[in-house]
Amino acid sequence: MVFWIATLIFVVSFGLIVSEKIDKTKVALIGAGLMIILKIVSQHEAFYEEHYAIDHNVIFLLISMMIIVNVLKKTGIFQFVAIKSAKLAKGKPFLILVFFACITGFASALLDNVTSVLLLIPVTLFIAEELELDPFPFLITEVMACNIGGTATLIGDPPNIMIASKVHLTFMDFIYHLTPAVLFIFAGFLLTIRFLFAKKLKVKEEVRKKILAMDEYALIKDVGLLKKSLSILGLVILGFIFHGVFHYEPATIALVGAAVLLIISKEDVHHVFRELEWSTLFFFMGLFIIVGGVVKVGLISKLSEGLIAITKPSAEGMFTLSVVLLWFSAIGSAIVDNIPFVASMIPLVKDTAEAVLPQQEWDITPLLQHATLMPVWWSLALGACLGGNGSPIGASANVITIGLAGKAGYPITFRKFLIYSIPITFETLVLSTIYIVIRYYMFA
Repeated sequence: MVFWIATLIFVVSFGLIVSEKIDKTKVALIGAGLMIILKIVSQHEAFYEEHYAIDHNVIFLLISMMIIVNVLKKTGIFQFVAIKSAKLAKGKPFLILVFFACITGFASALLDNVTSVLLLIPVTLFIAEELELDPFPFLITEVMACNIGGTATLIGDPPNIMIASKVHLTFMDFIYHLTPAVLFIFAGFLLTIRFLFAKKLKVKEEVRKKILAMDEYALIKDVGLLKKSLSILGLVILGFIFHGVFHYEPATIALVGAAVLLIISKEDVHHVFRELEWSTLFFFMGLFIIVGGVVKVGLISKLSEGLIAITKPSAEGMFTLSVVLLWFSAIGSAIVDNIPFVASMIPLVKDTAEAVLPQQEWDITPLLQHATLMPVWWSLALGACLGGNGSPIGASANVITIGLAGKAGYPITFRKFLIYSIPITFETLVLSTIYIVIRYYMFA
């Protein structure tokens, strides 16, 4: 009976999150509350037990990076970079589009995709209006670039943070395994947007000159704060790169960086904290508890058994599982936001590993980092992050972009988004499959 109650809470919660009829944070918190009240998980398990609880490493990493970015954005650096890029492109719309795509992808890799679109979309709308162009080609390109770029690093997209936390992977693990894939995929993506938009973006000469006349340096509001913020951000990223050497979790490094920046910037703590994405953070917390409930009752184990039966993984090789999981994750993430999807898939892969691979009872980490299993984790990360491009609700960045565009008077319909997102997503998944096959199996 408990199994079916937990499964019902899980399915209904996911259905409501997909439908967007009720705010997803409310759904996650209600679902989590039911899991605890009905004693499917105890409060202790929900808050402290490793297998079922909120992943505090993920939560505090997100909080810390939000603090750093919220202080940094007060300097005007993001608007400066956007206008500077437009001028470097000599006011030519397609070159501006490419520059913005690259900036968004790079920013998403270093910060996170939600923060990147929140900062860059308003600037993009401004540039498009100045060019007297429909902003849609810019917006769809940036949100696609955002989800592709965020795939490259541990901190770029929440699914990567979640995978890293559970498998104990380092920042450099993601750089080594996923950044080459993203560079390969991004090159193909730029060729595709040239085919889609190059001929549609034309402006009058006088409009182009207006862009070139803008003073980007006037947008920098606080040079002192900019230097402090960039210094701390640089040290935090350096800390991420070497955190495996010093045995500190990324959340610890980011938290210390955020604290130091708050002190040296002398920003009002209450004001900075008011601007954090608290709804996103509480969505994560509720989601972790819901997934913990279905893990405890055995739903994930049953799904794992089905996945094993279909893909037949072994200790010697998991090629079929890697490829199936790549595409399955992408399709699932397009239907459901990639955050709840990955929260469900991580324990499934873990159960699959426990069933197939030799293990040491005293420590599960060597099992999760088994050489045979590692391509499966990278496939999950690629599929979940890139699959977020598959629909308007596939990733938080998509939802935010559509909301900002609609508020500015440029509504993007579900159908219009899909017309462009589906072929781009399909292309990125084909390139990901090629990468996985060549990198991990062709010469193994």
